[in-house]
Amino acid sequence: METEVLFETKGNAGVITLNRPKALNAVTLNIVQRMSDQLKAWVNDDKVKHVIIKAVKGRAFSAGGDIVQLYEWGQNQDPRFMAFYHLEYHLNTLIKNYPKPYIALIDGIVMGGGVGVSFNGSHRIVGDNVMFAMPETGIGLFPDVGGTYFLPRCPGAIGMYLGLTGARLKAGDTMFAGLATHYVPSRKFVELEDAVCQSNDIAQVLESFTQTPEQGVLPGQLEWIDDVFSLGSVNEIYAKLEISKDELSAKTLKILKTKSPTSLLITHRQLTLGKTLKFEDAMALEYRLVSRIAQASDFFEGTRAVVIDKDMAPKWQPKSLSEIEPHQIDTYFAPLDTELWDD
Repeated sequence: METEVLFETKGNAGVITLNRPKALNAVTLNIVQRMSDQLKAWVNDDKVKHVIIKAVKGRAFSAGGDIVQLYEWGQNQDPRFMAFYHLEYHLNTLIKNYPKPYIALIDGIVMGGGVGVSFNGSHRIVGDNVMFAMPETGIGLFPDVGGTYFLPRCPGAIGMYLGLTGARLKAGDTMFAGLATHYVPSRKFVELEDAVCQSNDIAQVLESFTQTPEQGVLPGQLEWIDDVFSLGSVNEIYAKLEISKDELSAKTLKILKTKSPTSLLITHRQLTLGKTLKFEDAMALEYRLVSRIAQASDFFEGTRAVVIDKDMAPKWQPKSLSEIEPHQIDTYFAPLDTELWDD
């Protein structure tokens, strides 16, 4: 447990290293708690001028939360299920509001909970191997860890597109979407880390390392994305895709039809509301949503199908958009007896 996440001070920096390479650095309750405690301690440490978060070398920065553990806790109604999300959302908010520069060195797979501990920071540096995605609708969840806030602030309707489809982005597209702040070639990450640790001028260091990534696919798709994903409902998006004759529309519709219908409706409303919410209010909304999802079936069925049994054949309940009434979605957004910020 002690080695799941490592902390050290190097020069002017406090350095966090995610250290579960065999589990793709999935974020655990222990990691969330230890990161929270350490970040709070570093706030008051004058020797720590800024914080760096990175991952041990491997395929992933962090592929998300520890979904297998969460699945087991949720199935057993273990209170640690909701304790994880409560602590995680507090940590995401701590990172978002951190009073010192918070520099994420992101390379490899980064999804879900891994996005929460990196892309909410002030400086988000991506490398050549980054693969960003928020694939939660495919497991009966929704794009959380601040997705309510940062996805609607992407250009045009990109955030809605990413949230509903779970589309994967490489370095150029994470920059284009405004999710990353800098691109640095992966081979330069160790040198960059050393320079950041020794400097007080983060802006100057990053400027000296930053390069222009290869252009991704989003610039060429933006007009299509805006035309489709700015529509006012998931049903309208489906209808638009169904009448379109292009290959991209057909492919996207096929992808959406694999997702939890309930999750799609929750996500569309969540990201629509998120456009005008402050970060703390966005996190409070996410806590409401995950509290209700814990009482429903799609998250557990989706996790079973995609992560546990890997048959990729979830049986969603309800199984189609037409079977879901608006009032059923309303219940996910209703106030809680104990909200995220009540403690």
